[in-house]
Amino acid sequence: MFSSPSVLILAVLALTSAADALYDKDQAVLRRACPDYTSYAAFPHAPYSEGPLKLPFQRPAEACRTFTSATINQVIDDITTRMIDKDLAQLFRNAFPNTLDTTIKWHTNESTAASSPTTSAAPAGGRSRRDTGLWQGPQTFIVTGDINAEWLRDSTNQLAPYQAFSKDPSIHTLILGAISTQAEFVIQSPYCNAFQPPPPSGLGVALMQDDDNVHPVYDPFAVFECKYELDSLANFLALGNRFHESSGSANFLTSRWYKALDTLTAVLDAESQPTFNSNGGFQPNTYTFQRRTTASTETLSLNGNGNPLNSGTGLIRSAFRPSDDATIFGFLIPANAMMSVELRKAADVINAAGGDKSLVESLRQRSQALHDAVWEHGVMNHTKYGRVFAFEVDGYGSRVFMDDANVPSLLSLPLLGFVDQKDEVYQNTRRMILDRSGNPYFLNGSDLRAIGGPHIGLRNAWPMSLLVQALTSDDDSEILDSINAVRDSSRLGLVHESININDIEDYTRSWFAWANSLFAQTILKIAMEKPDLIFGAGSQPYTVPRLDNLEKH
Repeated sequence: MFSSPSVLILAVLALTSAADALYDKDQAVLRRACPDYTSYAAFPHAPYSEGPLKLPFQRPAEACRTFTSATINQVIDDITTRMIDKDLAQLFRNAFPNTLDTTIKWHTNESTAASSPTTSAAPAGGRSRRDTGLWQGPQTFIVTGDINAEWLRDSTNQLAPYQAFSKDPSIHTLILGAISTQAEFVIQSPYCNAFQPPPPSGLGVALMQDDDNVHPVYDPFAVFECKYELDSLANFLALGNRFHESSGSANFLTSRWYKALDTLTAVLDAESQPTFNSNGGFQPNTYTFQRRTTASTETLSLNGNGNPLNSGTGLIRSAFRPSDDATIFGFLIPANAMMSVELRKAADVINAAGGDKSLVESLRQRSQALHDAVWEHGVMNHTKYGRVFAFEVDGYGSRVFMDDANVPSLLSLPLLGFVDQKDEVYQNTRRMILDRSGNPYFLNGSDLRAIGGPHIGLRNAWPMSLLVQALTSDDDSEILDSINAVRDSSRLGLVHESININDIEDYTRSWFAWANSLFAQTILKIAMEKPDLIFGAGSQPYTVPRLDNLEKH
């Protein structure tokens, strides 16, 4: 006797659910058996590359990867099979998927209220197509690597090479979730740079052991570290802006994202205030930070306020640099430049989505005012290099001439979209910061020449700076020299955080996801714009595969 169709359907659903549960259980068991990647990445693994460096294969076993994408695996095959340098190909093979393989600690696809990702228009005059609540919709928590915490800046840049493939449904939802998660972080603690796993993830937290006295106070079970860095907020905007540029989607413009934007602009207003009011009276900064430490770069002077900043500049204070080191003078020019660009782009996204016109105009005004302030107060006359961008200023005439490897940096200004790389002031600045007589942190050793910074010390340069150098150059020799230097100093098949300039075997972090993503970004750009350099003379540019089979979200 046959059952009714509805009974059969229920039976199939029950079996499917049971099968899924068993699969999830099996996967969980397999993941528990996976080695800790920090330890795994510290040793070479076969198969080795066919080039002279014999670089190891460092991707974890498939069952141990934190996120899988057929599209990304296909791109790896497409690129590496065409690359002439087999060592460079192996490094790309390891680096491009590194964030997906190792750092996606929590991801949920739940998006019942989301509109189609191909739809970019919102109701006329309205702020958002959909309303969302705390931790609703897709969410993605991305750790920086060997620390179980998410940095706003790092996670944005870790995802950067995947943005070009965001029309793929799984990548689309992954990045959409990352935007939503960052929005919750910004709403909760906008002055903070690094965050604990979200409560719905069920992941444990690792409390910082440093003795910090911070205002505004924060919840240490929600925040890993609370260094106020202007670029962290700029990177929150950048994550959504890049997503829109690549996918055409504005469905991240939820009520929570708009709340994060309002929170962000309130911080910008607070951190635009000078140290002294119009009557000359001292006014404490909204944000103060003091750490019990022997390193001056880890705390702020003057009871946590930092050095005085003048009024009337139009610049926004940043207490810390993207390296997490304290600023000397709080007007950090690269961070202000980046914020100017991202405010303008956010306005364009909201406008394209039919959002609030007054908000669009307000963001554009903020962007222009900040752009003008950088050019007025951030450009100085250098006795050797001419008109250049300073790294930091205080509005009183004091300035710091240097650059740091971490992005945003002066070297990265064209990459940020602030200036054309042929701009005279930028080119003067570039000559200064790539010269050891012009930049105290341009380090020149027997094994490596690159920009470092005070975060690791005076003997270690960062491969990241070589990659930014390649990304901001049109010179074929400079590009090849830069990426080959990174290749030669990546003997474990992964890009390190920093390397001893006199001993490439002496490095910090075998596993640093941001640097690996930046390497992948560099190779992809070369493959698209200068294919001859890596594929051989007469090669056709690499093109992103068609990803038009988007599912409804």
